[in-house]
Amino acid sequence: MSNANQKVIITCAVTGSAHVPSMSEYLPLTPEDIKSQALEAAEAGAAILHLHARNPEDGRPTPSPDVFRKFVPAIAAETDAVINISTGGSTRMTLDERLAYARISKPEMCSLNLGSMNFSLHPVAAKMQSWRFDWEKEYIEGMEDMIFRNTFRDIRNILTEFRDYGTRFEFECYDVGHLYNLAHFVDLGLVKPPFFIQSVLGILGGIGADPENLSVMRSTADRLFGRDNYRFSVLGAGRHQMSLVTMGAIMGGNVRVGLEDSVYLSKGLKAKSNAEQVRKIRRILEELSFEIATPAEARAALGLKGRENVSL
Repeated sequence: MSNANQKVIITCAVTGSAHVPSMSEYLPLTPEDIKSQALEAAEAGAAILHLHARNPEDGRPTPSPDVFRKFVPAIAAETDAVINISTGGSTRMTLDERLAYARISKPEMCSLNLGSMNFSLHPVAAKMQSWRFDWEKEYIEGMEDMIFRNTFRDIRNILTEFRDYGTRFEFECYDVGHLYNLAHFVDLGLVKPPFFIQSVLGILGGIGADPENLSVMRSTADRLFGRDNYRFSVLGAGRHQMSLVTMGAIMGGNVRVGLEDSVYLSKGLKAKSNAEQVRKIRRILEELSFEIATPAEARAALGLKGRENVSL
């Protein structure tokens, strides 16, 4: 069956590590804020919650399992949404730091970037009028000279290790070459269908947020994997969020929204919560006659192991 006829899975990326607190007063920073916004997003219709952690004192991204433990188990206790733990962390973290909590919790899903790349928001720094915390300005400006590292060996080792945990991945593909990297690991037998491809458009350092590029990502994935072997999803960064994810759904894909990807609800209007973005894309999709997947339906579509088999 073509997955164009299946229900749309909404992922919500709750806080991330790229945006800094000064970019939005609504960005969740503390464990309690991350928990409450995640639960509200799930109630609004997000079947998957993509989670990072932040230092509750100043909002700095942190890989600390102790911080993750302050909100992830609490989220799991109050929603059946799929919990997806980032292995991306930030460009400032080592690989072991990025994997630390996922190794402990062995979740149903983790995110996995399919290659090393430039990843930057540094032009935003020139537009900022003030900074809430001392670390933010250097953090954003410093992205100009930072590389996100995931070598072929890094990816192979992650896939091999997490295969033993039964964890499946949100494969984040920031360019066409990342799809070919994924095909390499499919050929090695380290990735099995059904797999979940998150096509990321609009990040400086990755493929641009043009509709033509989205078509290229979709057609390339179809050619490499066969449409019935994977589920396609779309992330549009910043102002491109709603238009690109809507286009992705029309192309038979799934969608990702959240304050990790954009702090806005519409032009010039900041989203006051992750749930606002989830409610907006849900309304758009339902008005286009799409049905929204429940967490149980997302688990079935992605072949996940189930909440009962994790160590959250």
